[in-house]
Amino acid sequence: MKHGDTLETAPATPAYRSVMEEYGYEVGKVIGHGSYGTVYEAYYTKQKVMVAIKIISKKKASDDYLNKFLPREIQVMKILRHKYLINFYQAIETTSRVYIILELAQGGDVLEWIQRYGACSEPLAGKWFSQMALGIAYLHSKSIVHRDLKLENLLLDKRENVKISDFGFAKMVPSNQTVRSSPSYRQMNCLSQLSQTYCGSFAYACPEILLGLPYNPFLSDTWSMGVILYTLMVAHLPFDDTNLKKLLKETQKVVTFPANVTISQDCKNLIHQMLQQATKRATILDILKDPWVLKFQPEPPTHEIRLLEAMCQPPSTANRHQSLEVMT
Repeated sequence: MKHGDTLETAPATPAYRSVMEEYGYEVGKVIGHGSYGTVYEAYYTKQKVMVAIKIISKKKASDDYLNKFLPREIQVMKILRHKYLINFYQAIETTSRVYIILELAQGGDVLEWIQRYGACSEPLAGKWFSQMALGIAYLHSKSIVHRDLKLENLLLDKRENVKISDFGFAKMVPSNQTVRSSPSYRQMNCLSQLSQTYCGSFAYACPEILLGLPYNPFLSDTWSMGVILYTLMVAHLPFDDTNLKKLLKETQKVVTFPANVTISQDCKNLIHQMLQQATKRATILDILKDPWVLKFQPEPPTHEIRLLEAMCQPPSTANRHQSLEVMT
């Protein structure tokens, strides 16, 4: 939707408030900041519900973001509906701004929680991690990768359930193309598209991204999940991201746990499986079947496992000889 920002000069209220009021949104306090925009709490008068509004200034945003990442984010969010993902309601575009209306998660984010309370108990880490795993299984089963999983992007609703947010780097991976057998990647046919766009935060990035290599984005998501689970249990990141050389060295080694933290062996095993080199790294299917994760699922994730297994049928012989496709 286009709408002229004719109220830009009106001094009484900021222009965005006037535009939003026309659509029935009463804009409240700021609840977050992104690279190119600000997130506000708002009240949607037509439905009598609280929502979040991400307001992106076209003046501040880069052309790459406006022309590539933002349309992709909106396209991806429009097709997603899952209880552990932040829901998308509407996008409104004016001459100077883009407004994205989203479900509001009233409990803040998991990073703030850890900063306030320290490490999680294992049952709480299990609850949050297994909810995130179901959300990511849903994404991966739709051939969508998140590529920016981190504690700040795990929001909490008022019942302290996880809501995965920020699909700014998410992308749909064409599922009709198959990567031909390559020794450096785990050959689950379904999860073997390579990306080249560097996304995310260094501390959560897999070694192949840090090395600037084409990488499997499904496996970059599961590496980030490993960093998240470690941090939930230990209350600090597994790798020091202040020095890139040191970070690269650390990500090549087996991760270690502080002696003063009690973590079950099952949980440690799962973290080790996610923080592995790409050839051995756990896929989302492995994670869903993991005994530690299953312990915290209210019911077995049979549906999600079935969807992922259906995607992961061996390639037909017709596809097997296709050349390597590198996606950005």
